[in-house]
Amino acid sequence: MNKSFGVFALIVLAMSGTAAVAGERTVTFAVDNMTCASCPYIVKSSMAAVRGVTKVSISFAAKTATVTFDDAKTNPDAIAAASLNAGYPARSRPQGG
Repeated sequence: MNKSFGVFALIVLAMSGTAAVAGERTVTFAVDNMTCASCPYIVKSSMAAVRGVTKVSISFAAKTATVTFDDAKTNPDAIAAASLNAGYPARSRPQGG
């Protein structure tokens, strides 16, 4: 029985270590070429389609997209690439900027 508990404890530790590394992250992107009312919808749809993205908010006036995602499943480069593939180059902005 002690052996079973030891194996269970190792599994729990391994799983909790993985969870500690991954996390939710939010990045704001400057987005080029948004010139019409349908542009924000296209950018939002493109970014939201990336695996791991959980939320996308677009500001047409500021020409930005704020994206929340699971950093274990995707990264800012993949999200920017999705926007670029839709015709809207995007680059992540420095934190606080």
